[in-house]
Amino acid sequence: MVRMSAEERRESVIRAAMSEFARGGYHGTSTEAIAKRVGVSQPYLFRLFPGKKAIFLAVAERCLQEMRRVFEESSEGLHGEEALRAMAEAYARLITEQPERLQMQLQTYVTVAAAEAAGDHEFGEMVRKGWMELWDTVHLPLGGDIGETTSFMAYGMLINTLAGMGFPPEHRIWEGLYLSARVKRNPDDAS
Repeated sequence: MVRMSAEERRESVIRAAMSEFARGGYHGTSTEAIAKRVGVSQPYLFRLFPGKKAIFLAVAERCLQEMRRVFEESSEGLHGEEALRAMAEAYARLITEQPERLQMQLQTYVTVAAAEAAGDHEFGEMVRKGWMELWDTVHLPLGGDIGETTSFMAYGMLINTLAGMGFPPEHRIWEGLYLSARVKRNPDDAS
């Protein structure tokens, strides 16, 4: 059996923690559950990350980076309406095909709000920085138009909310969204 490097193990922790945090949130997820999913001991987990907060921050940062990558790749070489539609379709596909990405996003926002209310601003600083990078990523393909960027991001948050609440793709609530922004049913989903 090939032994994993610390970086490979760290990557496996981030992937496992994304699943655990997406389902249980920051406060509802134990480092024991993460260690178990990865197949390591908690002491080893803490050699890779100084604590649960560091794990959560790494996962939240990864989630934002992956969204940014989806927007960059889908809008490459496109501008204006073409870029908007390509990014909207790519994002709808991402959260349909990988629902834990959406769940992790929502858990991140809840965690930031709870931490800020308790006086801990580290979560918020990192997430706001990542969100501004996300904003800038969509801003340029949309022609640097603040109104278009605001609308795009607002639609995205509405999509997050509707999908997070479980509105099925055929529900009338989706009718006000342009077609490319609508969440489609996962082809693997038989229901």
